[in-house]
Formats: sequence, C-alpha cells, structure tokens
Amino acid sequence: MAEEDDIILAELPDEELVPQMHDDLYDGLKEEIDEGVNILLERGWEPYRVLTDALVAGMTIVGKDFRDGILFVPEVLLAANAMKSGMAILKPLLAETGAPRMGKMIIGTVKGDIHDIGKNLVSMMMEGAGFEVVDLGINNPVENYLEALENEQPDILGMSALLTTTMPYMKVVIDTMVEKGLRDDYVILVGGAPLNEEFSKAIGADAYCRDAAVAVETAKEFMARKHNALSAG
Repeated sequence: MAEEDDIILAELPDEELVPQMHDDLYDGLKEEIDEGVNILLERGWEPYRVLTDALVAGMTIVGKDFRDGILFVPEVLLAANAMKSGMAILKPLLAETGAPRMGKMIIGTVKGDIHDIGKNLVSMMMEGAGFEVVDLGINNPVENYLEALENEQPDILGMSALLTTTMPYMKVVIDTMVEKGLRDDYVILVGGAPLNEEFSKAIGADAYCRDAAVAVETAKEFMARKHNALSAG
C-alpha cells in the first residue's frame, strides 16, 4: 500500500512538477529525478528546457544553501549525483537537438598567482567551442575551486599557474579533491609556462595543455569519451 503522502509525479501538472523536482534534487533523490526528467520529456519538453528549468534551477538552490552553510558537502554530493543521473538521460538528447552545450568548465589561476592572460585565452576559446565556462579569476585558494565545483557542477576543472613557486598549489587542490572523494567526478586540465607533461602526471591531473588550442582539443576529447561511456553504459 502506498503511503497517503506519497506524491505521484506523473499526476502533477508541469507547474507543480518542476518545483517538486527541485525539492527532490535538494534531497538527492536520484530515482525521482530520473522519473521527473522522463515525464517532462514525454510531455514534449525540449531537453534543454528540462535541463535548465528542472535540473540547473534546482542545483542553483542547492548551491546557494551550500554556500550559506545550510547544506553540507555530503548533501550537496547527493544532490549532484541525482542531477548527474538526470543529465545522463538528457545528454544524448541534447546532442541530437544541437543544444548549446559541449560541457562545462571551471577555470582559475591558483593561489599566489595573479597571471591571467593565458587563462583568459583558454576561457574565450573554450566558449567559442561551445563549452560553458565559469572563470574564477586569479589567486584562488582550494576553497574557491571546491565551492565552484559544488555550485556549478562542471565536467572539467582547469587550473593555471605561471610561476614555479605557485605550481605546487595545483597538487594541494587535487589532493583535497581526492580526500573529499570528488577527484573522479571531474576531468582536471592544467596549464602554464613552467608546467610539463611529467609534472601534470606527478600531481594527478588528467592532462597538461601547453596552450589554449590544445586545451580545447583535450577538453573535446574527454567530453567525447564521457558521452561514449554514457551511451555505452
């Protein structure tokens, strides 16, 4: 017997279903999010509208409450997981409808470093290639990266350093992500004049990008792999 207070998602009109999905996302309810996404698609919603109105809007609430200390990392991870599950349904459809989203990237220069020309170039080129880019600017401590990952739910984290003295801070960020169990959720690309492939491997990044063009190609490659893995899985 169903509980009396059980909500039947399929019986809700759109204007009630979407806020309900925001609540379900907030509570990290993966199955309900999948169901909601499928219901909206069956009702003829464009995949991009489902993504924006139901998932992105819902995650925005989660992000704000995390920032304000109302939600904590474990809860945000549950919500992110539910969103990812809904995204897995939408991604192949978004690709078919040519929705303007290759993937999402967060980029920022690390703590102690105020160089931004290379980073800005990467941002512009990534946007030109159809990626959504969130630029954190310069001199970012690990907290800035973590907060951005939670709030924005990107596919890719890009870190830049132009000084040999600030390079090691990239390892601090990656180690912290490993500690928090977040490392495997993101592709990490690193760049900057003093870096090389060997350094990138040593700190546990996914790839070293020697310039903006390489960054775009590398990001596209990783996203293609991710899409293939999703459609295969």
